[in-house]
Amino acid sequence: MVYTIPGIRLHVLPSSSFHCGSDRRSVVVAASNSSNLSFLLRKNSLTRKFLAGRSAYESESPSFVVSATEKGQVLAPGDGSSSTDQLEAVDADTEDSNISQSESDEEQLDDMTEKDFVTSAVLVEDIAVTEEEPSETLPDISKESEAIRQISIPPPGAGQRIYEIDPLLKNHSQHLEYRYSHYKKIRESIDKYEGGLEAFSRGYEKLGFTRSDTGITYREWAPGAKSASLIGDFNNWNPNADVMTRNEFGVWEIFLPNNADNSPPIPHGSRVKIRMDTPSGLKDSIPAWIKFSVQAPGEIPYNGIYYDPPEEEKFVFQHPRPKKPKSLRIYEAHVGMSSTEPMINTYANFRDDVLPHIKKLGYNAVQIMAIQEHSYYASFGYHVTNFFAPSSRCGTPDDLKSMIDKAHELGLVVLMDIVHSHSSNNTLDGLNMFDGTDSHYFHSGERGYHWMWDSRLFNYGHWEVLRYLLSNARWWLDEYKFDGFRFDGVTSMMYTHHGLQVAFTGNYNEYFGLTTDVDAVVYLMLVNDLMHGLFPEVISIGEDVSGMPTFCIPVQDGGVGFDYRLHMAVADKWIELLKLRDEDWKMGDIIHTLTNRRWSEKCVCYAESHDQALVGDKTIAFWLMDKDMYEFMAVDRPATPLIDRGIALHKMIRLITMGLGGEGYLNFMGNEFGHPEWIDFPRADQRLPDGRFLPGNGGCRVFKIPWVTRI
Repeated sequence: MVYTIPGIRLHVLPSSSFHCGSDRRSVVVAASNSSNLSFLLRKNSLTRKFLAGRSAYESESPSFVVSATEKGQVLAPGDGSSSTDQLEAVDADTEDSNISQSESDEEQLDDMTEKDFVTSAVLVEDIAVTEEEPSETLPDISKESEAIRQISIPPPGAGQRIYEIDPLLKNHSQHLEYRYSHYKKIRESIDKYEGGLEAFSRGYEKLGFTRSDTGITYREWAPGAKSASLIGDFNNWNPNADVMTRNEFGVWEIFLPNNADNSPPIPHGSRVKIRMDTPSGLKDSIPAWIKFSVQAPGEIPYNGIYYDPPEEEKFVFQHPRPKKPKSLRIYEAHVGMSSTEPMINTYANFRDDVLPHIKKLGYNAVQIMAIQEHSYYASFGYHVTNFFAPSSRCGTPDDLKSMIDKAHELGLVVLMDIVHSHSSNNTLDGLNMFDGTDSHYFHSGERGYHWMWDSRLFNYGHWEVLRYLLSNARWWLDEYKFDGFRFDGVTSMMYTHHGLQVAFTGNYNEYFGLTTDVDAVVYLMLVNDLMHGLFPEVISIGEDVSGMPTFCIPVQDGGVGFDYRLHMAVADKWIELLKLRDEDWKMGDIIHTLTNRRWSEKCVCYAESHDQALVGDKTIAFWLMDKDMYEFMAVDRPATPLIDRGIALHKMIRLITMGLGGEGYLNFMGNEFGHPEWIDFPRADQRLPDGRFLPGNGGCRVFKIPWVTRI
């Protein structure tokens, strides 16, 4: 058995086989083709059904109670005559001869319901994958939300298995036991005072706007406010018309009865805000739990939108959630930047044009960036202002649902790049200074401010912050049918130094000490516990560069609970090598970086992601071929040696990364061959707090070179 010693992270040789765990369907989704951003133009009545499946959360602890039906016949690895089955048998023998597989790993293999197929090529455009039709009948998705409400997540386990997996953790048992006891204390309090995690995570049914047969109730947690009133189009923005009352917990509330004709008091599509008298003065804010927010043409601030379309206009999911793939192949994409035209693309266009492209390339998962509303488009979606609202630049909430349903029809699982690590510093549209205090949702003072990101940092130890963020994760999984998350900036969350100017060497003292933000780690444990408890097929990926031990071990066993860690060091290694001469590349160094990960904790690897494609950086293709790409890649003239070398190395880099880098693979859109240069956002001139001036790009909607794969 191989263990981690201080200064060294563990090595493991993963299986080289990747397969598609999704299914192909021929049902055609009847969805709106409109690319207009105005949700008021949706008129079609859509009646659909949607199905979902289940699998077990990998852990030796008792399985979660779920309401979904059992799957069909299980196919054991090696069953049949495919080359992949033979490879898996060899892999299993190899692993058994080197390390003792955990019971959870064996259960995962035994629970397979599809045969794996080795990709024939991981080269330029197509990843050739063969898929089989699943035989099981999946439950009706229209009843999924109702069934989830009946689930009772079991109480915390003993949390001791981490010491069996890695005995060196016993040297830090005091810290780990404190961490787990704190998690158990929060769980017990939630069970006692909130009726359990399931009920606690439905905060959106209590706070924000809730509709009943008799009217609309609006509640907002704003303990710092001295007075509050609901204003909007529905009452001509009169602050004296609908004054709210405050309870002992700082929650403001108002009930608006239906109109005389029984129509809702706030029409669908109305602009709404809350006006508060705060310690910082009078201010109008977008409700914190708003479900949709838009920026009117020619205006700077956003407006909250009361989004509650008639039943006949609401999108209804039709297609089943694909099975959770055993080997993830993720296509990372930004909807707004996904068009070959100079425009901000829409959910509808992405659904119709890009999703089939992703499927054709052989990916089994699509990871969508910049979903949560963000006022500053050039933040790439990472400065979130409205956490429950999908970005209005690309369409309506129903357009997003239609896009996800189409992905499910194609057999693609849909992951969301969720941001719970920080919040926009925007006081006009976001949560910052919401009730006039800097300690509302965030830590006060320096601890609540990220100096590098210029953003606010959540206080994960506050009860209402836990309610807000846990409900937010539940909302996207339940309401929009996302299949999982890639949690952004997890390293920043887990340490008070946020991983800045810190070189993690693998020494355990770097992970378990006074610089660890235990409240944040416990939140991550809670959200993983919640997701896996209510959605057993969920996929959770954490962006952690530190290598935190126990990161990808189930919560019940004492871990943080993620399914995968994003293996960020690999992309940095390739950039480092591309700056060297070919003869200075050392295969031993490359293999070490690709395989340097913790035993039994799975990773998603990538050669390049969105970071390398943005302005200010360079893609691998551009590093390799530079300006020759513009002159010597045409089919009507011969290529140069630089182009031939670049294409060959580009193929080999991605092949070895996919083969050795982890248990999952990720690629950013267009990098299946490579963006010729870089991509950019519409940016205005900006002056930073330190006085530096950053020139914009003239407000160009999108400035980027079309994908080579589309040419």
